[in-house]
Amino acid sequence: MPEPLAECAGVIRTFGTFTAVDRVDLRVDPGEVVGLLGANGAGKTTVIKMLLGLLPPSGGSARLFGQPPSRLTRRRIGYLPQSLGLYDDLTVAENLELSGEVYAARRDVPPPLAPYAGTLVRELPLGVARRVAFAQALGHSPELLLLDEPTSGVDPLARARLWETIGSAAADGVGVIVTTHYMEEAEECTRLVVMAAGRVVAAGTSAEIVGDARTAMVDGPDWAAALRELEQAGLRAMLAGQTLRVPGATIDQVRRAIGGDAQVRVEPATLEERFFTLVMSG
Repeated sequence: MPEPLAECAGVIRTFGTFTAVDRVDLRVDPGEVVGLLGANGAGKTTVIKMLLGLLPPSGGSARLFGQPPSRLTRRRIGYLPQSLGLYDDLTVAENLELSGEVYAARRDVPPPLAPYAGTLVRELPLGVARRVAFAQALGHSPELLLLDEPTSGVDPLARARLWETIGSAAADGVGVIVTTHYMEEAEECTRLVVMAAGRVVAAGTSAEIVGDARTAMVDGPDWAAALRELEQAGLRAMLAGQTLRVPGATIDQVRRAIGGDAQVRVEPATLEERFFTLVMSG
């Protein structure tokens, strides 16, 4: 087995009495896209910051290329933070030139961004600014990409283009760790690590994480009344057309909540529904 590009082994991070990350194991190998999933506050960004060496672990270890994070190892990665890491008062070309100087790499403006070369970053639409930040992260041909919510607030077409770039990088052997809230993006990952309250609650491929999980389906015209009854019984439901989907619930649980004559059936759960039940129970 090749040495991992990045690895967390039982990593812990506390802030005073609060445990933000609790014994997390994580690794990414060359050519892998590892999706780090979780609700806000789950600990995803804290894990990435420990891998970068921006936060020291309170316990366990975080390593890049087999070594503790350092300036040397960080030169081999591309990092896209949620804040984008761009200078608002510089133009697109100036941001890329500055980054190129830091990494001693030629940094021309990519052709798709050429129309914005002379535009100040603060004047860019969010989708374009994210493309610039992505180009900056990739410009020095890193061996590992750490992408923290890279498509947040971006339109579907721009998201698709960014994921094409991620896929191309992985095909060239680059390892990728990406955090995302979008389940359709999670399906693009080689493996997934699901976090809740600082802990890993599931790991594996999307099919392995879903497993044999089922969702109860409630059909009927009076979905609003059924939704109220389910919520009163402590069952969370999602509306799909005029059908209520109740992840993780059995037929008997649903019928007890809304009446024995209800039309209830079960179907395999989606990844989003499985994620929902894992996060709620975590």
